[in-house]
Amino acid sequence: MAYRAQIAKGRIAKGKRLYSPLAICVAGGLLVAGCNGKSEDLNFGGPVDPAIGSETNIASLSEVIRKNPGDAGAYNVRGTAYGLARKYDLAIKDFGTAIRLDPRYFQAYANRALVERHMGREDLALRDYSKAIEINPGYDVALIGRGNIYRRAGKLDLALNDFDAAIRLNSGDARAYHSRALIHQKRGKHRQAIEDFTTAIGLDAKAPAPYNGRGLSYLAIDKPLIALEDFNRAVYLDKKYAEAWANRGAALEVMGKKQSARAAYNKALAIQPGYEPAREGLSRLNRGTPIIRT
Repeated sequence: MAYRAQIAKGRIAKGKRLYSPLAICVAGGLLVAGCNGKSEDLNFGGPVDPAIGSETNIASLSEVIRKNPGDAGAYNVRGTAYGLARKYDLAIKDFGTAIRLDPRYFQAYANRALVERHMGREDLALRDYSKAIEINPGYDVALIGRGNIYRRAGKLDLALNDFDAAIRLNSGDARAYHSRALIHQKRGKHRQAIEDFTTAIGLDAKAPAPYNGRGLSYLAIDKPLIALEDFNRAVYLDKKYAEAWANRGAALEVMGKKQSARAAYNKALAIQPGYEPAREGLSRLNRGTPIIRT
């Protein structure tokens, strides 16, 4: 019934639990992690039940559209279902229909941008996020989405502006704090990064990525024991988080616990064969070379 209510309203409910592990590189401090983290999962403005992408649910939504062909909200919701089912072309088509029916449907622009990002169409995604923001400057979902495109493109000032704006609009959105922390971290401002990661964790304690990110910044300021606690929490929350396992190995290596570090590196490689930071860690242990400090 809740999902049908979303269709009637023509929008997807917002929420906080949106993280999947993100790639994080430390600028300065201990150079222990690469940039090969997991890709971001699809999340259309909030946590969405994966069952929405089932064939049964898509068929039900198609029936709603058959009976209400002018309902932009129904197309938006079916587009979300297609996106979750990884039927990206169909999702793009439905979001486009929603926008044609309602040219000021800013949620549909942002949803289409998210799918475009997953299709590698960053320029199109940037355009759609910007259009959503033009229609509704207070739509934090689009600000965060656009900010992450800027961040990945190395346009850190533009990204920071978007994350700051999202935080001013909705201080309870963990994604904005996490994303801003990544910029602080890249710039070597680890204490500021730790503060933002901590806020993100306070808002969503079940997301593994901010623990991994905060752990890297603790490593960078030479607090390996605290970093290890964060990496332990990250792999507890996501046992297939290769980057966090490799970072756990680095923390253990710094602490002189070579056998445990070796086990953590091997775990990372079992999850993601060829993962370079884990391979480098094992190589250091085999050669007896200390981990690099800067």
